[in-house]
Amino acid sequence: VGGHFFSAAHTMTRYRTAFYEPLVADWSNFGNWTQAGGKTATERATGVWKRILADFQPPQSAAATTGVLDEFIARRTEEGGAAPVS
Repeated sequence: VGGHFFSAAHTMTRYRTAFYEPLVADWSNFGNWTQAGGKTATERATGVWKRILADFQPPQSAAATTGVLDEFIARRTEEGGAAPVS
């Protein structure tokens, strides 16, 4: 009993993806963190959401779906449907 599992087949096939790494975590030591600008978690999180929004590509079906939904809403409103809340 005892030993380690570092070289076990199960470990070797999973070690690169088995651990969750938070998007805003900075595991640098204090010196490297300071040299890199010393961004707080809030600043890093802001960068993450801004990058996600900037890189967003709407699905190809979005334009067609939007048109169909707009037509449906207009038709239902004409039929006496509830007025939009906003």
